[in-house]
Amino acid sequence: MGANYEQTIKAFKEAEEFDGPSLIIAYAPCVAHGINMSNTQEEMSRAVQSGYWELYRYNPETKTFNFDSDEPTMEYEEFLKGETRFSATMKANPERAKVLFEQSKQDAIERREILKKLTK
Repeated sequence: MGANYEQTIKAFKEAEEFDGPSLIIAYAPCVAHGINMSNTQEEMSRAVQSGYWELYRYNPETKTFNFDSDEPTMEYEEFLKGETRFSATMKANPERAKVLFEQSKQDAIERREILKKLTK
């Protein structure tokens, strides 16, 4: 919701209108992420801006897949470093964190490409 209010409304509207079960998957920051919980909307936006989380919708009735994310505008690692659950790994084992962060970034890039291909 914090990343794109209109996309959130579309997802809920489509889910409500579908004659059958619907599933909405959302990024929801929590206190374990080590962020100021009064800034959850901003954290949702940062997750999308970095490419950590993508916005998309699938409507089984019309068989349409919508990829709603823009290209990332934030460095991936900048997002990771902003959450204690990731920055703690960097403090505990910087070499291992570097490898894990890079793998996570590559996974996000691959996931984004797969989602983009589904819209074609």
